[in-house]
Amino acid sequence: MNESVLIVGAGSGLSASLARLCASKDMKVVLAARNIEKLQSLKEEINVQTFKCDSSNIESVSNLFRETDKTIGTPNLVIYNSSARFKGSITELDPKKTREAINVTCFGAFLVAQEASKRMLKRKSGSIFFTGASASVKGFANSSVFAMGKFGLRGLAQSLARELHPQNIHIGHFIIDGAIGREPFGTYETINPDSIAKTYLEFHNQDKSAWSWEIELRTSVEKF
Repeated sequence: MNESVLIVGAGSGLSASLARLCASKDMKVVLAARNIEKLQSLKEEINVQTFKCDSSNIESVSNLFRETDKTIGTPNLVIYNSSARFKGSITELDPKKTREAINVTCFGAFLVAQEASKRMLKRKSGSIFFTGASASVKGFANSSVFAMGKFGLRGLAQSLARELHPQNIHIGHFIIDGAIGREPFGTYETINPDSIAKTYLEFHNQDKSAWSWEIELRTSVEKF
């Protein structure tokens, strides 16, 4: 039976690479985003379904999973790519915008993980992956909003790994330490999204005797 993947917070970068790779492996692909119009060209390129979803909204996430229940059932793999960021001094940050950003980056991940877990635990299998960043492990000046969201995301992933790995639900947190892009071959100034996607799928297919919960990805020239 073909596997299925749900990618939440889908766009034209890493999510598109993940969608293309999964589709090439005959997986059923569902993409969710606030703005699904931006996914139209990808939808035409490969056989994917798209659903509108505000990942920070409880009802919107519930609706998304009710729709996927009808179309693909319980996904074998759920990937959370949604995040929001803006920079600013602590004395200048808008509290309401800060809360909204943290809700997208962190609370939305909780909502998606909760809905996915309920279904995967009934089936007794599945993978839930979260896309982190450099800010998951180190906070930068004037970037406290992003750091709060990504630190929280990592904490969620670590807790869920300890809770759900013994129940055959594979949790993964991916620290993308560097800019994602398609540089000319051999420069390695940015991380190729196709290469990142391959790592995600390899992670999903890890043997149960050697499961990981976290991996860092960076180019060979990235300082860390």
